[in-house]
Amino acid sequence: MAPTRHFENSMLRQGHQLVAGVDEVGRGPLAGPVVAAAVIFHTRRVPKGIDDSKALTPEQRADLFDKILDCAEVGIATVSAAEIDRINIRQASLLAMRRAVSALPRRPCVALIDGDDPPSVSCMTHAIVGGDARSLSIAAASIIAKVFRDGLMSRLEGAHPGYGFAAHKGYSTKTHLAALARLGPSPVHRLSFTPVRLAAGT
Repeated sequence: MAPTRHFENSMLRQGHQLVAGVDEVGRGPLAGPVVAAAVIFHTRRVPKGIDDSKALTPEQRADLFDKILDCAEVGIATVSAAEIDRINIRQASLLAMRRAVSALPRRPCVALIDGDDPPSVSCMTHAIVGGDARSLSIAAASIIAKVFRDGLMSRLEGAHPGYGFAAHKGYSTKTHLAALARLGPSPVHRLSFTPVRLAAGT
């Protein structure tokens, strides 16, 4: 089943007028940032076809990315590889979500968070396991975060050629691991992740 407005409508009935969906992408890659997005749909003018980003094609995600930006309030935030190394990936994911909520044009009354580990933000939170497949605004946030991060990784290909960032987006593929062994870590690799640490000889 596609995500619905069930959770959003429940919060609205409780008097919470601004409900944001929040999701992050990029916990697993060996390189690049964690990216989070927060999305508030404040009208019924919601694009059709919104789903968990993992269930959509790149073309569908790109199309929905523009449509969501056109009709919703959106906050996007990143946490760099260096920050991930300094505070660990869990804390980096929580920080990215906090930054995304803070980046919204207006502070929400409640944030619907994908997963069971909500960040501490300046509003109420409601964690939803599998939220990107259940909540319309979380699904929209997953699309925004995924498309934004994929774009960043494609641009990093130009700054750090040879690793194949545009293709694998920093994930641990055979091609990426071979490039890492051949070239060593780049400035955007996560040195605290074991394959990168081994490639660095530390």
